Order: sequence, then structure tokens, then C-alpha cells
Amino acid sequence: MRTFHFVTALLMAAALTGCASGGGAHSHDEGHAHEENLLLTAYDDRFEVFAEVMPLVVGHESDILAHFTHLDNFKPLQKGKVTVSLIVGTDGIRQRAEQPSRPGIYRFALTPTVKGGGKMLFDIETEEGKSQLVVRNVYVYDNEHDAQHAAADALLTSSNGAGFTKEMSWKVDFATEPCRLERFGSVIRTMARIEPSQDGEQVITAKSSGIVCLGRGAVVEGVEVTDGQTLFTLAGDDMVDNNLAVRYREAESNYHLAQREYERKSDLIKSQLVTESDLLQAKRDYEAAEAVYENLRRNVSGGSQVVAAPMSGYLHRLLVRNGDYVEAGQPLAVIAKDNILYVKAELQPRHYQALRSAVTANIREQHSDRCYTLDELDGRLVSFGKAVSEERPLLPVVYQIKNVADFLPGSFVELYIRTEGNEEVITVPNTALIEEMGNYFVYVQLTPEYFEKREVKRGDTDGERTAILSGLSHTERVVSKGAILVKLAQSTGTLDAHAGHVH
Repeated sequence: MRTFHFVTALLMAAALTGCASGGGAHSHDEGHAHEENLLLTAYDDRFEVFAEVMPLVVGHESDILAHFTHLDNFKPLQKGKVTVSLIVGTDGIRQRAEQPSRPGIYRFALTPTVKGGGKMLFDIETEEGKSQLVVRNVYVYDNEHDAQHAAADALLTSSNGAGFTKEMSWKVDFATEPCRLERFGSVIRTMARIEPSQDGEQVITAKSSGIVCLGRGAVVEGVEVTDGQTLFTLAGDDMVDNNLAVRYREAESNYHLAQREYERKSDLIKSQLVTESDLLQAKRDYEAAEAVYENLRRNVSGGSQVVAAPMSGYLHRLLVRNGDYVEAGQPLAVIAKDNILYVKAELQPRHYQALRSAVTANIREQHSDRCYTLDELDGRLVSFGKAVSEERPLLPVVYQIKNVADFLPGSFVELYIRTEGNEEVITVPNTALIEEMGNYFVYVQLTPEYFEKREVKRGDTDGERTAILSGLSHTERVVSKGAILVKLAQSTGTLDAHAGHVH
């Protein structure tokens, strides 16, 4: 099982409370002081564990209050069995909890028997499977004085810290994630237009002259249509010139006449009463009349031409009105599919070299914080311009995407084209950044309930992530959702770092 170990921290709960609210020591319900605790944190690919553990001393029982959080939504573990194990050398002790005492919170009590360095394991069993989280570098002392002294020496404090308890973060849209080290080149930011793809749009044209009669139901722009659905009829039976009903009856008469003539000569050829050339001519006349008749029969009903949708999609443009007279070949409407779309932008020629090294792009809807990657949209770069002229001084850039995000054709979006970088840089989600008077800050996790506000220098952004030039290490973890709530907790100074805990 893949296990990630990020933090093993020793921290005094009284110091946490003082940083968060200016208060004093936190107390248990039983009334004894809870001034020094081990705060242990570990991650795997499914869970976070944050455990408050009384300093470990041989022969002394240590209470453990463990908080388990789902990493996919940062909500508490509601149901599951958890086993905690303390292993020192070859010696080990364990305890199992069948269910949480409160959502996300499990209680344990272990009495170490061996002094020395070891590790603490948390094995989780749920209906979805098993997980194991490992906290390393846990030390068991042989006396309380040394254990408390080591806890004080390992104290993590920050003059710019903010407390935000697990109970509080579980109730809001909150998340943390490790800083990412990746190749992050320059970013071209521009506006782009959403357009239907070429194979997803089809023009309907009139096959004959006539007066437009809209079909039943709502034939308006934006309405969904199905393949073969009748959209219009072109009435011509009331017209003096080029009357469609007259043409249909004439074609039908010519067809039957040619058919009988061909059948008659087919019989006469057996008696050699007609020549071979006469039979061939009769056959050609019959096939020509049949083609004209079948074409009208398929497209004419009651003296009117039926105009149907050539494919399923939606009515993108309606080019005629009820009662209009149209000529054969005149466009009537445009049917489009919105499952495959183009994202088209035009760039200054100075971006040409950067376009040659473009690796991906992100798309953000206007007036929305949601940003989509090309992978999410199953998109790809179709083409970009290789030349400019006086008539077209800008370089066109075209991406093709699947419309899984329900983009509106014809609307505008923000397009972030990212190029390949030469060096790896630290990046964080844009949602992790907080701006204050032109300066940018992030909240760095010291423990899952205590965060340090830190100023950073930012670089380019691709609409989803921002490069950090200074102020962070790639081994640190930051608040990626809910940073403004942590800021509020810090600024009000009224939120106890352990508010809501029930010990």
C-alpha cells in the first residue's frame, strides 16, 4: 500500500489557543490540564489522520484523540473500524475502535512497554477497502519529565498563526494540498470564442421554390431537433408558376407512361418487332422518369416539399420566417451539434515562438471561478497560424473540445495557453492565494488545525495554478480551499484552536 508521511509534529495545545484567540491552556472535560500533546499527522491516497496524543511514557497510559478526514472531499470519516498500533523495535501494542465516538473522531488509550524510537500505525477498514497511515519518528520515554521537556523543545509556534479546528473545517468547503513541483513555462492569456466544429454544423437548403410553412411545435433558435424531424414545408400548390403539385402530378404521369412503354417494348423485342436501340431508349426514358418521380415523392407531401433535419442537434440559426418565398438552393436554417466545439482565439505575432512549445491550455468561463483543463474536456490543439498579412495581422489558434462543461456556442471564454518550461517551479492552486493591498499570501499548514499566514511572490498563472517564485518550499502543504475562512478566524481572534473538541 502506498503511504505518504508528511508531518510529525509536537505542539502545545495552550500555545495553539494563545495564537488563535489569545486564551490560556485548553482543559479536558475531566478537568486536568492539557498543556502538552504530541500532534501527529499522516496521509495516504485516501485519508488524513490528525491525532492528539499525550506524551508517550513507559508504563503510563496515553490518551489518543484521532481525527480522520476523507481527502476527496475533506469531510469526516463517518463509518469504519480503526486500529492504532505503536511499534518500538520488535515490540508492539494495539487497540481497535469499532466506530467513531463522534463523526470523524476516534478515541484510544495505549500504555507503552518499551522505551525508544518507533512508529504509530492507523489501519482503517471501510466498505470501500483498507488503508494504512504511518507516523514515523515517534519516541517513547522512560519518565514523564523527559517526555514533557522534549514536547516543549519541539514546540511549533508562529506569530502569524491561525487556529482552525477539524470540526470547523468539516462544516465548510475546505481543503489542503501539498505544494507541487512541476515544469511551468510562460502563459499566454487571451479571450477566445466558442464555436461549433465544422463536422458538427450543417446548413439546410431549399430543394425547390416555394412558400415557407413552419412545422408543428416550436421551430425557434436553440430548440433541440432529431434526425429526420420535419422543420418546414415549402408550399407550391397555390403558385401559378412553378407549381409543385403540378410538377409532382406531371412527374408521376411521365413515370407511369415511361414504365408502360418500356414494358411494351420489352415484350415486342422477343418477337423482333422493335429494335435493340428502341428498347434501350425506352429503358433510359423510364429510368429518368423514375428518378424524377421518386425524388419528388420522397420530398413532396400534399403538393409541398418536406424539409427535415439532416441530423440530431439544435437549431443554431433560423434564416427564414413563416410565409417567406424562397428559391431552390436558398439556405433555410443551420443545425448544429454542441457535443464537439472549437475554441478560437487570435494572438499577436510575438507569441508565435511560444505557440510552438505550447503543451496544454485551460479554459475559464467568464464570471466564473471554474477552470477546465484540456484533459477534462478531452481537448487538443487543432492548429495555429503560420503567417500573417495586412488583411489578417493576428495568428488564429484553434482548440477542439468535448462540451462536457455545457459551454454555450457563440460565448466568450478566457483561454490560458501554457508553454513548456525549462525548470521546475513550485505551484499552488489559485484558490490558495489571498490578496491584500497588492501583496499575496497563502496559509501554510503546520498541523491540520494550525496554519501560518505567509507572504509569497507569485509568477504566471494558467487559470488554475500559479507559480510561486519565493516564500514556499515544495515539501509544505497549503490551504487550497477556504483560505478566506482561515483568514477570518485569524482576524477575529475569537476562534479557539480546539473549539468544538470533546475529549
